[in-house]
Amino acid sequence: MTTTTERERTLVNYSVSDGVAIIELTNPPANTYSYEMMRQLDEAILQARFDESVHVLVLRGAGERFFCAGADISMLNSVSPTYKYYFCLHANETLLRLEQTPKLVIAALNGHTVGGGLEIALACDIRIARRNAGKIGLPEVSLGVLPGTGGTQRLARALPKNKAIELMTEGKLISFEEAQELGLVNYIYESENYWEQVIAYAKRFCPPNSASRTVGRIKRAVQSGAEVALAEGLALERELQQLCFQSEDAKEGLAAYIEKRQEKHFTGR
Repeated sequence: MTTTTERERTLVNYSVSDGVAIIELTNPPANTYSYEMMRQLDEAILQARFDESVHVLVLRGAGERFFCAGADISMLNSVSPTYKYYFCLHANETLLRLEQTPKLVIAALNGHTVGGGLEIALACDIRIARRNAGKIGLPEVSLGVLPGTGGTQRLARALPKNKAIELMTEGKLISFEEAQELGLVNYIYESENYWEQVIAYAKRFCPPNSASRTVGRIKRAVQSGAEVALAEGLALERELQQLCFQSEDAKEGLAAYIEKRQEKHFTGR
């Protein structure tokens, strides 16, 4: 249960730099989350959504050892089953909001990414790990519970079902390199200048380098379209394409192609 002291703590740091919203989970030593942290994460996601100067979101964990080790087990052990249910429900709603936000979301896996930490990362669009920085997996079965913040659903959508079941029922923790081979991790960056490399990658999707709203609409088409029948997915794609056609960035991109210009100046509008 959330205490007065916890309500007063900052558990999620939020800042914006050059079009990138940086959301940092901060609860040492393992950046475990409580209901209050999820409330603050939810607020940060909404703040980034409504901020027109934000084009990309980057999530990371404070420190170098953990991205996030999941839910605070001591908290879960002390609260009622009803509280646990609503805690999981709100966490699910928060990660759905993150997943459905029409802006690219990058998870910077700077350390161990296990349990609910991986469930948060699975709700992001791109996952970039730091080499030799930790393990990744959903070991909840060892506690007698299942991955209850979207893990059973998102992992089974990210991997073949048999592989997802294997990882969850065996509670396997694997290296970032193994995760990349499975497709769970997009990139692995060297530890030296890791964060600078992540931010440089994120800025590739910000104006003037990229048509950021189009990037967000591609994400929306994939995330929402994957959950409906093909005909409905195609209808969503057409509507989003029409919004792109009406944008200043589409005019700029098409004109640059016709004029054989390599340089494009996108505005995110």
